[in-house]
Amino acid sequence: MLRDIRLLRWLLILLVVMNAVTIGTILLHNYRETKNQEEVKLSSVPGGNVLNGKFFRQTLGFDDRQMDSFRQINQAFRSGTLGLAERIETLKEEMFTELKKPVPDTVLLNRYSLSIGKMHGELKMETYKFYLLLKDKCTPEQEAELEKVFLPLFKKEGIHGPAKQQNRRGWNKEAP
Repeated sequence: MLRDIRLLRWLLILLVVMNAVTIGTILLHNYRETKNQEEVKLSSVPGGNVLNGKFFRQTLGFDDRQMDSFRQINQAFRSGTLGLAERIETLKEEMFTELKKPVPDTVLLNRYSLSIGKMHGELKMETYKFYLLLKDKCTPEQEAELEKVFLPLFKKEGIHGPAKQQNRRGWNKEAP
């Protein structure tokens, strides 16, 4: 009887340890997966595509060496642009707050506009540098796919409203 109790006790300890290791492995795997996705996440482009490492591996067929390069390039890009994008958004919010006032300060609005434009230009410069670094890591076939991926980031921007037509300059106008 005493021998059976000892055997059951050891089996119970073994099962507890195995369950703890299994749960730990699952949690570690989930943590690493989440960290990798956050680490290589770039941004969203129109159409809902998220430009992250998984996207580049699947769409462009990046191999392990290219993925290592992508992670390094992307980390530098993100560290250089994340604060810039946040400052742009903050200024846009401040600008809109000023616009909603009964008598908006146009001098302040001009400053906001100029600052946003300057920072947007810096953001575009960082984006083209990022593109060129990635392009350097691509095969000719991958380059063609990379162009398609980045095209929405360099297409015409502007207000897209309910207008029926656009004139040659891209301004919306109502249909007759």
